[in-house]
Amino acid sequence: METFKTHLDKFIIISDEEFSSVFSFFQVLKVHKKQNLMLEGEICKSMYFVLNGCLRKFFINEKGVEQTTEFAIENWWITDTYAYERQTKTDFNIQSVEKSTILAIDLQNQEELLKKHPVMERYFRIIYQRSYAASERRIRYLYEMTREELYVHFSTQYLWFIQRIPQYLIASFLGFTPEYLSEIRAKLRS
Repeated sequence: METFKTHLDKFIIISDEEFSSVFSFFQVLKVHKKQNLMLEGEICKSMYFVLNGCLRKFFINEKGVEQTTEFAIENWWITDTYAYERQTKTDFNIQSVEKSTILAIDLQNQEELLKKHPVMERYFRIIYQRSYAASERRIRYLYEMTREELYVHFSTQYLWFIQRIPQYLIASFLGFTPEYLSEIRAKLRS
């Protein structure tokens, strides 16, 4: 609970009393490693905030290979935004990478939260803006960088991911096969 309050304090001013009310709109979930929170084809009912642990969003491509599109670690949100906002079937899966504690909120509770606590509108606007900006950068990097440059950039900027996330998931996120990532790593070491 304190983790979420500290996170909110970075973006908005909220009293302890108001925070208790805000927190009541969320469900606390403890999930096991590799537990699925959402499966492709299901209605996307929830957004998830990571208190501790790590989640990933992925789809299975036409070759049957998992393609990771996003990770969420402590203080990050994850959902299929398009399907969540429209309450439609998702094209993605969300799964825990590690044993995790997360907050979940559904669209109805989020709407009630925003009505009761308008300051949360500002919070979510800032979060969405930051998420959109990060997506723009990632798209540019995918177009602009070679595969080797992409790995070097990622491993330099996000060292904690490289140390924490299994290499096959890093490869999936970067659009590589695990074997190709091993080749890049070997080349960089030599």
